[in-house]
Amino acid sequence: MKIAIIGTGFVADYYMTTLVNHPQLVLGGVYDRDPARLKQFADYYKVGTYPDFEAILADNEVRIIVNLTTPENHYLLSKRALEAGKHVYCEKPLAMRYEEAAELVSLAERLDLILASAPANAMSDAYWLVAKSLDEIGKPRLIYAQMEDGPVFRANWQGWRSVSGARWPGLHEFEIGSTLEHAGYALSWLVSLFGPVESLAAFSTLTFPDKGPGTGAIKLAPDFSVGCLQFHSGVVARLTCGLAAPRDRSLMILGDRGTLTAEDLWDHRSAIYLETAAEGRTLRTKIVDLLEVHLKRFLHWKPLPGRKLAYDRSARRAKLPAYPSQIDFAGGIAAQAAAIEQGTPLFSSGKAALHITELALALNNAASLPQPYKMRSTF
Repeated sequence: MKIAIIGTGFVADYYMTTLVNHPQLVLGGVYDRDPARLKQFADYYKVGTYPDFEAILADNEVRIIVNLTTPENHYLLSKRALEAGKHVYCEKPLAMRYEEAAELVSLAERLDLILASAPANAMSDAYWLVAKSLDEIGKPRLIYAQMEDGPVFRANWQGWRSVSGARWPGLHEFEIGSTLEHAGYALSWLVSLFGPVESLAAFSTLTFPDKGPGTGAIKLAPDFSVGCLQFHSGVVARLTCGLAAPRDRSLMILGDRGTLTAEDLWDHRSAIYLETAAEGRTLRTKIVDLLEVHLKRFLHWKPLPGRKLAYDRSARRAKLPAYPSQIDFAGGIAAQAAAIEQGTPLFSSGKAALHITELALALNNAASLPQPYKMRSTF
């Protein structure tokens, strides 16, 4: 299936370096409003370019437009793509306002198109291992989820570059905020495993207003949020997002008979631990034997470029080649393409994508919303 990418900034490299995992996707070309950035990206990857966005819309062979532009541009560009009859895969969030996101979902449904949203980490091997292991801990009751990215503003972020040479857009990331940028990685797991959220009580604030050169002249978004989510299924989850605490991207599910922990939601093959109470003591086991003996038939291993499988116990992580991401970003586009061809539903699209977007917006904008916040969307 032929696809086209709009936006060749920092995140686009994550998609390009994982596109090799999915030979069924054919990249027709890329476009960026910055000519210099577009040329740098196209020269690095040896890919074709479009002269403008209209040229992509006019390419009848392109079926999916991958929207990797900045969040404030997601709504308008995705809307134009849908109106041109294109399926859309959009980076998070779908839009900066709930009403705009809802409009996009409604438009896609009316035109019989698939509007899918990143992230793709809920399609990971680690996710499926957790999903198939839930019975081991009985009924899930409580979840602790962290999306703490560490104090990146204290690092030399001005010098960070992607593999093709794009600058990390630090100032813009601080304007958008860590919640809108990162909450989706946890929310995609949570709603996939436990269904829709009924309500949440949230708090968000800007804790570190001075993030270095240039940050004093812009309006910074909250860099910390915490929310308690009440699911229709009865499960309760606490999710924190931030840019100050030590890096922690873990997920802990506490059930009647034990606990499941995913070490890193950004790692497609994160270590998964099972803790169960037996004879008055707690047993903590890394689920490798479960994977090999009981669950292997459910999983489809696809090595990421330059990485050995994390479950290969003979591999030494310290000697693995450097790789810009542990998430198969292009896997989300591949799943969308398969759904289009087979005429089957795609979980990361439509009402579920809207629900995740609303949750992220509610967490980020908690200071201006009534608490507890009653969800408007469901799926």
